[in-house]
Amino acid sequence: MASRNQRRGRRNDQGQVRLIGGDWRRRTLTFPAVDGVRPTPDRVRETLFNWLMPVMPGSHCLDLFAGSGALGLEALSRGAESVTFVEQSADLSRALHQNLTTLEASGGSVTRQDVLNWLRTPEQTRPYRIVFMDPPFRAGLIEPVCQALAASGLLADNARVYVEHESDHEPSVPPDWTLARRKQAGQVAYSLFEVA
Repeated sequence: MASRNQRRGRRNDQGQVRLIGGDWRRRTLTFPAVDGVRPTPDRVRETLFNWLMPVMPGSHCLDLFAGSGALGLEALSRGAESVTFVEQSADLSRALHQNLTTLEASGGSVTRQDVLNWLRTPEQTRPYRIVFMDPPFRAGLIEPVCQALAASGLLADNARVYVEHESDHEPSVPPDWTLARRKQAGQVAYSLFEVA
Protein backbone atom coordinates (compact mmCIF):
# COMPACT_ATOMS: atom_id res chain seq x y z
CA MET A 1 0.00 0.00 0.00
CA ALA A 2 1.37 3.44 -0.97
CA SER A 3 2.15 5.86 1.80
CA ARG A 4 0.36 9.18 2.10
CA ASN A 5 3.46 10.98 0.75
CA GLN A 6 3.71 8.60 -2.22
CA ARG A 7 0.05 9.20 -3.03
CA ARG A 8 0.62 12.94 -2.76
CA GLY A 9 3.60 12.63 -5.09
CA ARG A 10 1.44 10.97 -7.71
CA ARG A 11 -1.08 13.77 -7.50
CA ASN A 12 1.71 16.30 -8.07
CA ASP A 13 2.46 14.55 -11.36
CA GLN A 14 -1.01 15.50 -12.60
CA GLY A 15 -2.46 18.79 -13.76
CA GLN A 16 -6.15 19.54 -13.69
CA VAL A 17 -8.47 21.47 -15.94
CA ARG A 18 -12.07 22.32 -15.10
CA LEU A 19 -14.61 22.79 -17.88
CA ILE A 20 -16.54 25.97 -17.25
CA GLY A 21 -19.53 25.87 -19.59
CA GLY A 22 -21.83 23.73 -21.69
CA ASP A 23 -22.82 20.10 -21.23
CA TRP A 24 -19.76 19.19 -19.15
CA ARG A 25 -19.72 22.32 -16.99
CA ARG A 26 -17.84 21.80 -13.71
CA ARG A 27 -16.24 18.54 -14.85
CA THR A 28 -12.62 18.34 -13.74
CA LEU A 29 -10.19 16.34 -15.86
CA THR A 30 -6.56 15.44 -15.29
CA PHE A 31 -3.56 15.51 -17.58
CA PRO A 32 0.14 14.78 -17.06
CA ALA A 33 2.16 17.64 -15.60
CA VAL A 34 4.45 18.38 -18.54
CA ASP A 35 6.84 21.34 -18.52
CA GLY A 36 5.44 24.31 -20.41
CA VAL A 37 1.83 23.08 -20.43
CA ARG A 38 -0.41 25.73 -18.91
CA PRO A 39 -4.14 25.34 -19.48
CA THR A 40 -5.84 28.54 -20.58
CA PRO A 41 -7.17 30.15 -17.36
CA ASP A 42 -10.91 30.00 -16.64
CA ARG A 43 -11.37 33.75 -16.97
CA VAL A 44 -9.67 33.83 -20.38
CA ARG A 45 -11.68 30.81 -21.60
CA GLU A 46 -14.93 32.44 -20.46
CA THR A 47 -14.12 35.58 -22.46
CA LEU A 48 -13.02 33.61 -25.52
CA PHE A 49 -16.13 31.45 -25.61
CA ASN A 50 -18.35 34.50 -25.17
CA TRP A 51 -16.69 35.90 -28.30
CA LEU A 52 -17.22 32.61 -30.15
CA MET A 53 -20.78 31.94 -28.96
CA PRO A 54 -22.45 32.99 -32.25
CA VAL A 55 -20.33 30.61 -34.36
CA MET A 56 -19.62 27.72 -31.95
CA PRO A 57 -22.69 25.45 -32.34
CA GLY A 58 -22.07 22.86 -35.06
CA SER A 59 -18.55 24.12 -35.84
CA HIS A 60 -15.60 21.96 -36.79
CA CYS A 61 -12.65 23.04 -34.64
CA LEU A 62 -8.92 22.50 -34.65
CA ASP A 63 -6.90 22.62 -31.41
CA LEU A 64 -3.21 23.08 -32.25
CA PHE A 65 -0.69 22.48 -29.44
CA ALA A 66 -3.64 20.93 -27.61
CA GLY A 67 -1.75 20.27 -24.36
CA SER A 68 -4.36 19.70 -21.65
CA GLY A 69 -7.13 19.96 -24.24
CA ALA A 70 -8.84 22.75 -22.28
CA LEU A 71 -9.89 24.76 -25.35
CA GLY A 72 -11.02 21.88 -27.54
CA LEU A 73 -12.86 20.10 -24.72
CA GLU A 74 -14.59 23.35 -23.81
CA ALA A 75 -15.63 23.73 -27.47
CA LEU A 76 -17.14 20.22 -27.53
CA SER A 77 -18.92 20.94 -24.25
CA ARG A 78 -20.43 24.07 -25.81
CA GLY A 79 -21.79 22.46 -28.96
CA ALA A 80 -18.96 22.13 -31.48
CA GLU A 81 -19.63 19.33 -33.96
CA SER A 82 -16.04 18.12 -33.86
CA VAL A 83 -12.58 18.97 -32.59
CA THR A 84 -9.29 17.69 -33.96
CA PHE A 85 -6.61 17.84 -31.26
CA VAL A 86 -3.00 18.01 -32.51
CA GLU A 87 -0.43 17.37 -29.79
CA GLN A 88 3.16 16.13 -30.07
CA SER A 89 3.55 14.73 -26.53
CA ALA A 90 2.73 11.03 -26.20
CA ASP A 91 1.67 11.44 -22.56
CA LEU A 92 -0.63 14.37 -23.29
CA SER A 93 -2.09 12.61 -26.35
CA ARG A 94 -2.91 9.55 -24.23
CA ALA A 95 -4.54 11.77 -21.60
CA LEU A 96 -6.62 13.51 -24.28
CA HIS A 97 -7.83 10.13 -25.57
CA GLN A 98 -8.69 9.10 -22.01
CA ASN A 99 -10.53 12.34 -21.26
CA LEU A 100 -12.56 12.08 -24.47
CA THR A 101 -13.50 8.52 -23.46
CA THR A 102 -14.40 9.64 -19.93
CA LEU A 103 -16.68 12.35 -21.36
CA GLU A 104 -18.08 9.94 -23.99
CA ALA A 105 -17.22 12.62 -26.55
CA SER A 106 -17.70 11.17 -30.01
CA GLY A 107 -16.73 14.40 -31.79
CA GLY A 108 -13.10 14.49 -30.69
CA SER A 109 -10.08 12.98 -32.41
CA VAL A 110 -6.44 13.16 -31.33
CA THR A 111 -3.43 13.23 -33.62
CA ARG A 112 0.01 12.82 -32.07
CA GLN A 113 2.27 14.83 -34.32
CA ASP A 114 4.32 18.01 -34.56
CA VAL A 115 1.94 20.85 -35.46
CA LEU A 116 3.99 22.26 -38.35
CA ASN A 117 4.45 18.81 -39.90
CA TRP A 118 0.73 18.08 -39.52
CA LEU A 119 -0.23 21.38 -41.19
CA ARG A 120 2.06 20.63 -44.12
CA THR A 121 0.48 17.20 -44.65
CA PRO A 122 -2.97 17.43 -43.03
CA GLU A 123 -5.02 14.27 -42.59
CA GLN A 124 -8.26 16.21 -42.60
CA THR A 125 -9.97 17.54 -45.70
CA ARG A 126 -12.85 19.26 -43.95
CA PRO A 127 -12.42 23.00 -43.40
CA TYR A 128 -12.29 24.25 -39.82
CA ARG A 129 -14.47 27.15 -38.69
CA ILE A 130 -12.56 27.71 -35.43
CA VAL A 131 -8.87 27.18 -34.73
CA PHE A 132 -7.27 27.37 -31.28
CA MET A 133 -3.53 28.03 -31.17
CA ASP A 134 -1.72 28.11 -27.83
CA PRO A 135 1.92 27.27 -28.59
CA PRO A 136 4.70 27.10 -26.01
CA PHE A 137 5.74 30.63 -25.12
CA ARG A 138 9.01 32.05 -26.42
CA ALA A 139 9.42 29.20 -28.93
CA GLY A 140 9.06 31.32 -32.08
CA LEU A 141 6.19 29.18 -33.36
CA ILE A 142 3.32 31.63 -33.84
CA GLU A 143 4.37 33.16 -37.15
CA PRO A 144 5.42 29.92 -38.93
CA VAL A 145 2.29 28.12 -37.71
CA CYS A 146 0.03 30.99 -38.85
CA GLN A 147 1.68 30.94 -42.29
CA ALA A 148 1.40 27.13 -42.55
CA LEU A 149 -2.23 27.24 -41.42
CA ALA A 150 -3.06 29.90 -44.01
CA ALA A 151 -1.38 27.84 -46.75
CA SER A 152 -2.94 24.52 -45.68
CA GLY A 153 -6.41 25.04 -47.16
CA LEU A 154 -7.91 23.96 -43.83
CA LEU A 155 -9.67 27.22 -42.98
CA ALA A 156 -13.38 27.59 -43.72
CA ASP A 157 -14.76 30.84 -45.10
CA ASN A 158 -14.89 33.43 -42.31
CA ALA A 159 -12.92 31.18 -39.98
CA ARG A 160 -11.90 32.39 -36.53
CA VAL A 161 -8.34 31.83 -35.31
CA TYR A 162 -7.58 32.25 -31.61
CA VAL A 163 -3.93 32.87 -30.70
CA GLU A 164 -2.62 32.91 -27.14
CA HIS A 165 0.74 34.65 -26.85
CA GLU A 166 3.12 36.59 -24.63
CA SER A 167 1.77 40.03 -23.80
CA ASP A 168 5.02 41.64 -24.99
CA HIS A 169 4.79 40.01 -28.43
CA GLU A 170 2.37 41.09 -31.14
CA PRO A 171 2.05 38.15 -33.54
CA SER A 172 2.57 38.72 -37.24
CA VAL A 173 -0.30 37.05 -39.11
CA PRO A 174 -1.26 36.64 -42.77
CA PRO A 175 -2.63 39.81 -44.42
CA ASP A 176 -6.17 38.46 -44.84
CA TRP A 177 -6.53 37.88 -41.08
CA THR A 178 -8.23 40.76 -39.27
CA LEU A 179 -7.90 41.29 -35.53
CA ALA A 180 -11.45 41.05 -34.15
CA ARG A 181 -10.73 41.00 -30.41
CA ARG A 182 -7.74 41.21 -28.14
CA LYS A 183 -7.32 41.19 -24.36
CA GLN A 184 -4.56 40.71 -21.85
CA ALA A 185 -4.43 38.89 -18.52
CA GLY A 186 -1.09 39.43 -16.80
CA GLN A 187 1.72 38.08 -18.99
CA VAL A 188 -0.72 36.44 -21.41
CA ALA A 189 -2.37 38.18 -24.34
CA TYR A 190 -5.05 36.54 -26.40
CA SER A 191 -6.22 37.55 -29.83
CA LEU A 192 -9.09 36.43 -32.03
CA PHE A 193 -8.64 36.87 -35.77
CA GLU A 194 -11.27 36.64 -38.52
CA VAL A 195 -10.08 35.17 -41.80
CA ALA A 196 -11.49 36.81 -44.94
